[in-house]
Amino acid sequence: MTSAGLNPAQLEAVHHINGPCLVLAGAGSGKTRVITHKIGRLIQAGLAPEQIAAITFTNKAAAEMRERAKGLIGQRAKGVLICTFHALGVRMLRQDGAALGLKPQFSILDSDDVTSLLKDCGGTTDAATARQWQWTLSLWKNQGLNAAQAQAQASGPEDMALARIMARYEERLSAYQSVDFDDLIGLPLKLLREHAQVRQRWQQALGYVLVDEYQDTNATQYELLKLLVGPRARLTAVGDDDQSIYGWRGATLENLKKLPIDFAQLRVIKLEQNYRSTGAILRAANNVIGPNPKLFPKTLFSELGEGEPVRVMDCDNEEHEAERVVARIQSLRADQGQRHREWKDFAVLYRANHQAKPFEKALRKAQIPYKVSGGQSFFDRAEVKDLCAWLRLLVNNDDDPAFLRAITSPKRGIGHTTLAALGGFASQYRLSLFEALHSHSLVAVLKGKAVGSLQEFGRCINDLEYRARHTTGAQAALTFLMDWLKDIGYEQHLYDGEDSEQAAAARWSNVLDFCQWMAQRCGGQMEDVAGLVLERESKTLLEVVQTIALLSTISEREGEQNVVTLSTLHAAKGLEWPHVTLVGCIEGLLPFKMDDEDSNEDLAMRLQEERRLMYVGITRAKRTLAVSWTRRRKKGRDTVAAAPSRFIAEMALDKATVKEDPREKLRALRAEFARLAAQNKAAAKAAF
Repeated sequence: MTSAGLNPAQLEAVHHINGPCLVLAGAGSGKTRVITHKIGRLIQAGLAPEQIAAITFTNKAAAEMRERAKGLIGQRAKGVLICTFHALGVRMLRQDGAALGLKPQFSILDSDDVTSLLKDCGGTTDAATARQWQWTLSLWKNQGLNAAQAQAQASGPEDMALARIMARYEERLSAYQSVDFDDLIGLPLKLLREHAQVRQRWQQALGYVLVDEYQDTNATQYELLKLLVGPRARLTAVGDDDQSIYGWRGATLENLKKLPIDFAQLRVIKLEQNYRSTGAILRAANNVIGPNPKLFPKTLFSELGEGEPVRVMDCDNEEHEAERVVARIQSLRADQGQRHREWKDFAVLYRANHQAKPFEKALRKAQIPYKVSGGQSFFDRAEVKDLCAWLRLLVNNDDDPAFLRAITSPKRGIGHTTLAALGGFASQYRLSLFEALHSHSLVAVLKGKAVGSLQEFGRCINDLEYRARHTTGAQAALTFLMDWLKDIGYEQHLYDGEDSEQAAAARWSNVLDFCQWMAQRCGGQMEDVAGLVLERESKTLLEVVQTIALLSTISEREGEQNVVTLSTLHAAKGLEWPHVTLVGCIEGLLPFKMDDEDSNEDLAMRLQEERRLMYVGITRAKRTLAVSWTRRRKKGRDTVAAAPSRFIAEMALDKATVKEDPREKLRALRAEFARLAAQNKAAAKAAF
């Protein structure tokens, strides 16, 4: 491994390995490079790869880090634990969860399962109410509160009632041998706090811990980290207080403030050289973030030159804004003075999902390919959730939400009356639904035919579990999955449930994609859809199923698409594009409308986070940036006057930031098209 190409600050961060370290990595300053080089440096210093953990926040970031580490270090990088916080939590609970009463095959409930469970616990049929409860419970859990603690500090009757619902919810999770996503942090924390032997074992196993995007950690994650590194404090936290934009889901800058207090020997290293953006873009970014109070002051700089001025576009309304954005993309593509620009070089970023619609319409009209980042996850599709329910049940027979979905997908002559009776019987005897269907006493509450159908389903699950446990490799797994779907008649189930064959065929295509993707994860050699032969370490199908709840997209097997990206600012964090347009920059959207009832302190904190969001948007751009606002906007069925975001003024409208004249752009486009037409005419004439 060589450290060539690292700047002095990066080198300092890489070589400081004997104590706690905070790397303040500004946008585009090469933080992933620092982390991968530091992994190599730790191995060079004698630490076994298996003793190093690098923790990220998304599967995509973890996959990228693995690739980068492998490219730098080679095969030794394979032993390094590079994963998300939640994946680490799963590993800890599978290994040591018995101390908390969890079986190794516990289930991980997805968001829909949690909503259904809370509806039951709270005695409501309203999904919106249950989702609101879910949101509050998640915040409580991220603050480290259980039901008893939430009840003790309840501020009114509503909080008290929700704390009681939380207590019932906790009881159900325990009975179902299930956890939700917040538990994947909270339960490992409880494990390390309450079980000294487990804590010592994990501290010895992890000789060094690196954390990416540290500013996004919440209170529970920080406490978990402290217990993982222990008194030796062999920790590197990499983050940027200027990019903390997840306060609404529990992330707190308090964790940055606590580091120098909890780790007295902390070395703070700033990475201020930006390798992504031009000087004009960085100046606008520095100006916007300038008014925010600083924990650790820093100013980004670039050696990439001044570059194009930042453009500001004022538009009549959302439709006009979309038309101008599309025209800008077409103009930049047609500029022959530059290298050929592909569609994937462009991104349109906005504050909220609902803003995407006019841009989608304008891009379709112009026949420009695009994707909406943060749209429906592959794993959110009903047909994929059906199959995941079956597979979850193989791993954990006590997973009642999975049981109820699997036994009715497809329908097998078991109706709601039968399931209600089974549920009542299971509750009475404190059994899971799967345990209940095998009980000899069940015939006392159900007819023989119904009992027979239930027990046939149970035998089917047991048989599938045995076969999945002994199915290894990609081709064997694909054969297993296709045989299973044929046996349960799932394809016919889809066609029976759709009004058109086209819709059913699309859903069946998703099922086939899912099966191939699952099979590839089982390893061996298998041909990918793009014709590439993939090599993976062989795993049993059951081992792959155990990780399925942590996988949120199918993107791991998709190649990069040559399309324009439409994305929210939150979803764009960590990404970059040569050409970015930041749209909808009006008061009430960016910054988002403030609540007049909030205290001055709360208002100030919310405005600071909105300013950081604008900063994140600006720093996604590498070569050109345009910022647009509309004079009028839709509000419900009405159209109301709008004002430009205060952040546009904060960017400082000087020589670095100029208004774009659409007439000038139109003249340039017409001239370019005329030139191309003349070229084609001359070429045609020469051909004859």
